Amino acid sequence: MDRRHFTAGAVALAAGTLLSVPDAAARPRVGMSDVDALELRFTELVAADNAAGGTLSLETRALAFAHHALERIKVGTASTRVKSRLYASAAAFTGTALWSAIDAREIERAERHFDRALRYARLAQDPVAELRLWSHQVLLSGQRPGGQSDALAAAEAGHRSAACRRDPLYRSLATARLARAQAQAGECTSALRSLDHARASLRKADRAAQRPSWIGFYDEAELNGLTALVMEDTGRHADAEAFLHMALTRLRPDLLRNRGYYSATLALSQLRQGEIERACATALTVLPEEAGDSLAGRTRTLLHIFHRELRTAAPNARSTAEWADRYTQAKGTQP
Repeated sequence: MDRRHFTAGAVALAAGTLLSVPDAAARPRVGMSDVDALELRFTELVAADNAAGGTLSLETRALAFAHHALERIKVGTASTRVKSRLYASAAAFTGTALWSAIDAREIERAERHFDRALRYARLAQDPVAELRLWSHQVLLSGQRPGGQSDALAAAEAGHRSAACRRDPLYRSLATARLARAQAQAGECTSALRSLDHARASLRKADRAAQRPSWIGFYDEAELNGLTALVMEDTGRHADAEAFLHMALTRLRPDLLRNRGYYSATLALSQLRQGEIERACATALTVLPEEAGDSLAGRTRTLLHIFHRELRTAAPNARSTAEWADRYTQAKGTQP
């Protein structure tokens, strides 16, 4: 399969196998049970992404479910409330496809997903869905050469959302994303101030409030991880290492993708402090243990950067040779 293209026919076929679509002529009644079924599938995809990161398979399934949600609107009769929830489901699934494409660094494909997902979120009049998409756009813009200004604009758009005004948890996440965008744009003082605001908002959040499953990853451990990224961007490698240790100590066990990403970031932070042996030991823990296992795209990119910087910093070190051997073997097993 071409990793850069998805045909409408393939998505429609996948949608038909995932959830049956009734005969359009029958104009079936679509209700909250249909919405609940889609939201259950969405929760399952979120769990799969948390465990393994974005994959082509997950992206395809997410698009198929989005297609199914839209088909329910087209062929069935539903109340305004149900239609709104179906559009929100389409936005959620397309947002997951967007995240998978970002993880794979498929920028053009991700941009198409973003445009569609944002349209569905606005049709649903769902500010929480919009916030999630702007959060993803911050990362997507940051992948493009010279995209710092766009990333900052996306972060500011998310920070202004109604969801942030209503719920301190969303405000905390949006402010942490804003801090990263500010750091990458060279606004270091603003970035550090935003981190303080993000932490203050998190303390005010009601952790027991009902929210979509996608936000379940965000807690104090994740904020420590995001703080570490800002510290790394601003050259504060020792501070970054300290926050990464705190993040990894408290990170939930089901968040395997984030654990790998933050561990790879920790290895880079240690390397940039001249701790060659510790950095290599940390990086080795990120490599797949079994042949055929794969790394999430952003983690794979970090390890490539680590490999390049290590060979420059300590080309003749024993640890470098051991790392290079294991890294080369692992790359050979990547699907």
